[in-house]
Amino acid sequence: MPDDRSLRHFLKNGGVIAYPTESIFGLGCDPKCRLGVKRLLKLKGRPQHKGLILISDQLSRLQPYIAKMNQAQISTMEAAWNIKTKPHTWIVPRSKDCPKWLTGRHNSVAIRVTSHALTARLCKNSRMALVSTSANRNGCVPAKTASEVKRLFGRSVMVLNGRTGGASKPSTIQDLISGKIIRK
Repeated sequence: MPDDRSLRHFLKNGGVIAYPTESIFGLGCDPKCRLGVKRLLKLKGRPQHKGLILISDQLSRLQPYIAKMNQAQISTMEAAWNIKTKPHTWIVPRSKDCPKWLTGRHNSVAIRVTSHALTARLCKNSRMALVSTSANRNGCVPAKTASEVKRLFGRSVMVLNGRTGGASKPSTIQDLISGKIIRK
């Protein structure tokens, strides 16, 4: 992993990284950097209106992007995040300061506190939440190894080596307010 200062600089200046997550390799960038998000979307061929997932090592790094929640809602999310065998992404109301380039056509934002040690360390060391989307071209099978990412994206992304967490499926996606499961 690059040193903390150079990683933060790379991300803040629009860089896109690829890194292992619980089940696949993800593509990420600084959620506050519109240039980075535009680059990431272009690499994937993903339309902006779909919105993106934000991940972090702790809820506090995600709070600038989400509306205020009560303790019961926070406890519900944390209970799912504490189940390490299956990643869980929550769709929550966005804060008024959350950039539209993250939420697309939605008034909500998808968030996850990661259980993957390397990904959590990446967020901790960069001192930020990260945009996180599967490392693939839109509609294609996601990469599961660093070498697959390099084959797909070449030098367009900084690839961080490591192993995925072994989860067989991507994260469950659930709406916190309605309880509706979007993806199991």
